[in-house]
Amino acid sequence: MAEALKEEIAEIVGFELEDPRLEAVTVTDVTVTDDLRDAKVFVVVEGGDEESKKALTALQHAAGYVRQQVAMNLSLRHAPHLLFVRDTAEENAANVERVITDLRLKGEFEDRKESEG
Repeated sequence: MAEALKEEIAEIVGFELEDPRLEAVTVTDVTVTDDLRDAKVFVVVEGGDEESKKALTALQHAAGYVRQQVAMNLSLRHAPHLLFVRDTAEENAANVERVITDLRLKGEFEDRKESEG
């Protein structure tokens, strides 16, 4: 169910919503509660914090419409309530990589592969 929701929401956000604040939004994941009443929609927004805030505000404003379209397009009697949240996984991975690189440059981090070889 989560994958079907993800694909449908991505389609609606990407092609049906004509809000300029949503041009740089990508739906990355959807998690659904066991009772299928609520869904958390993870999105990546290109740009900084200000662009992310504006995009999330626009998405929450459009959540009712998106929910209605999801119900209609997926033939659901009851579509889950949608909560749009910023997906920070890529940012976190980039931060970890930056820390590792800094530690390597300072000589404080050694790869296992390098020490085994």
